[in-house]
Amino acid sequence: MNLSVCIIAKNEEKHIEKCMQCLSDKEVQIVVADTGSTDKTKEIAKKYTEFVYDFKWIDDFGAAKQFAVSKASNDNILILDCDEYLQSDKTVLEKLNSMLENEPRRAGRIKCINVLEDDSKNTDWITRAFNRKYYKVEGKIHEQIVKTDGEPADTFLSAVVIKHVGYALNDDEKKKKALRNIKLLKKRLAELEKNFDSDITQNNEKEIPYIYYQLGKSYYMEKDYNNACDFFSKGLSFDLEPKLEYVIDMVETYGYAMLNCGKVQEALSYTSIYDVFGNSADFKFLMGLIYMKNAMFDEAVNEFQKAAEYKESRVEGANSYLAYYNIGVIYECLGNIGKAQEYYKKCNGYSKAVERLKNGRHGNLTKCRKTGV
Repeated sequence: MNLSVCIIAKNEEKHIEKCMQCLSDKEVQIVVADTGSTDKTKEIAKKYTEFVYDFKWIDDFGAAKQFAVSKASNDNILILDCDEYLQSDKTVLEKLNSMLENEPRRAGRIKCINVLEDDSKNTDWITRAFNRKYYKVEGKIHEQIVKTDGEPADTFLSAVVIKHVGYALNDDEKKKKALRNIKLLKKRLAELEKNFDSDITQNNEKEIPYIYYQLGKSYYMEKDYNNACDFFSKGLSFDLEPKLEYVIDMVETYGYAMLNCGKVQEALSYTSIYDVFGNSADFKFLMGLIYMKNAMFDEAVNEFQKAAEYKESRVEGANSYLAYYNIGVIYECLGNIGKAQEYYKKCNGYSKAVERLKNGRHGNLTKCRKTGV
C-alpha cells in the first residue's frame, strides 16, 4: 500500500501507544515528527516505526505536520494526531489509497467521532487524506489541508473512521489547552489584521473568519461563553459559504453559547437563518432548545420531533433520545404526565429519562425552560 500516516507528537505517552497499535497491522508507513518530548513518547513511537524525526517547535502546527509529510516515502498521505485512534480496517485504508491514486487532485475527508468529557459523542467530517504533489498542510494552529497554491481543497468522502479522545479532559487540562490555543490564535490574528488593509489577499480574507471561529471554540471550551459569542459573531460577519463544515459548526456552537450565557431572546434570531442551515437534525435540535428556553413549547416540541426524523446527527442523541427527552420534559412541565412518560420511554434507557420515570416529577414551567439538554 502506497500510503504514509503522518503524526506530530510532544509528550504524548498517554495516547501514542494506542494510536500506533491501531496502525501497526495496516501495512502503512508511519512517520512521526516529535516537537520536543521530555517523556517516553519517542521511545514508544520507535517500537512501531523507524521513521521518527525531531522537529524544533516554532509555534506552528502546520509547519510541523508539513515536515512530517516531507519525510514520508509515499505521496499519498493520511494525517492523524496522537489522540486519534483508527477504527477502520486494512481494506478501508486500501480503498482510501486507491481513491487517492485514481483522483490525486482531490483530498479525502474522514469521519471523526469526538468523545467528550461526559462520555457523550459528536461527529465531524474532516479533510485529512491527500496526495502531497497537489496538497499541503497550512496554518499555525487548527491547520487545514489546502491545495499547493493555497486554494481550498476539492474533497471526497472516504470510509475511514477515527475516534478522537482529545476533548475528554479534566478542567485543568481543558483550561491549559484552551489558553495555549488562544495565545497562538491571537498571535496569528494580529499578523493577519496588521496586513489586512495594506496587503489583503483572498487567502487572508478566508483565514480571518476561520481564526475567529477557532477563538470562539477555544473560549467555548473554557466555558467563557460571552467571549465565545463575541468571536463567533465576528466570524459570521464575513460573507461565508454556508456549506463549509466549519461555518455550520460555528453557527450551531454560537447558538449554544448564546443559550449558555443567557442570551435566549437573541438566540431567537436563528429563525432568520433556518432556511439556510435548518436541514439537519443538529440545527433542528438547537432550534428546539431555543424555543424551549423562550417558553415557546409547541414550537419546541415540533422542532425536536423533526430532529428525531433524521437518521444521523453530529451530536449523539440529537436525532433520538435527547430530542425525545426534551419533549418529555416539556409535557411533564405542562402537566401532561402520560405524554411525558410516553416520550421518556422512547429514550432507550437514557439515564435522565429513567430517573424522571422513576421519580414521577410534576410540572413547573420555569424548571422546564431551564432543564433542556
